[in-house]
Amino acid sequence: MFKRIGSYSILVAIFLVLMLFAGCGDGQPAGLGEQGPEQLGEEGGGETVATPAEITVSAAASLTDALEEIKVMYEAESVNTLVMNYGSSGALQQQIEEGAPASIFISAAQKQMNDLQDQGLIDEDSRIDLLENLVVLIVPASDANADIVGFESLGADSLVNLAIGEPESVPAGRYANEILTALELWDGLESNDKLILAKDVRQVLTYVETGNVDAGIVYMTDALTTEKVKVIDSAPVGTHTPVTYPAAIIKDCAEQEAAEDFMAFLQGDKTAAVFDKHGFTFLAGK
Repeated sequence: MFKRIGSYSILVAIFLVLMLFAGCGDGQPAGLGEQGPEQLGEEGGGETVATPAEITVSAAASLTDALEEIKVMYEAESVNTLVMNYGSSGALQQQIEEGAPASIFISAAQKQMNDLQDQGLIDEDSRIDLLENLVVLIVPASDANADIVGFESLGADSLVNLAIGEPESVPAGRYANEILTALELWDGLESNDKLILAKDVRQVLTYVETGNVDAGIVYMTDALTTEKVKVIDSAPVGTHTPVTYPAAIIKDCAEQEAAEDFMAFLQGDKTAAVFDKHGFTFLAGK
């Protein structure tokens, strides 16, 4: 009798202890503690999601159409987003010098990139020659001046005005200056006030499209974007320095890893096909 009561009491005590431990655990498995679902994903072998970054690309205006297409392609494959800043290479250079936000710079000439490199403002190891272009003479597709048939004819008395980029800040304007100087036409055009200076190459294109000038000097890639102009000549060989487009990452930019990712994308086969379609010669990787 006394033995049975003692055994019963022991069983009750064990049961109460077990219930007490179950209550203290709040129903959580041992070892989980305060760990939440996010920590489980990271420590339990779950995929780590890349942090999206905003990449600011300062690029020559002549790259607008090609880069807008490439932007769509890149953002479809990446968590990063591109913020495009187009303008004359000289103006973009000045913005970078003054500390404007930029991750990558793509110039339409070596001079602007060289200047930034001399100031230690680009990552020299990232610098590449991305593209090459041609310089051409264009006239309005309709009602063109019949006397303007090529670069050599720009000295004709009937030429009222010729649009070019501002030589000091627009690479296309500097190339135009080199060509016209080599052909001994620059001094006559300048002294007779026949030169209309534009803020970038796209403005030159607009002047010709609208018939506000007799002719303009642009890149072949710009001329291919519209049916409102006609290419009548390409710059004679040897009259200007080669038109190459260098690209580089800005030194110590906040989005270094993302900038490197886009620079690698720029040098791939998909972007090469886009640049080729828009009339550029793709140099990267060659």
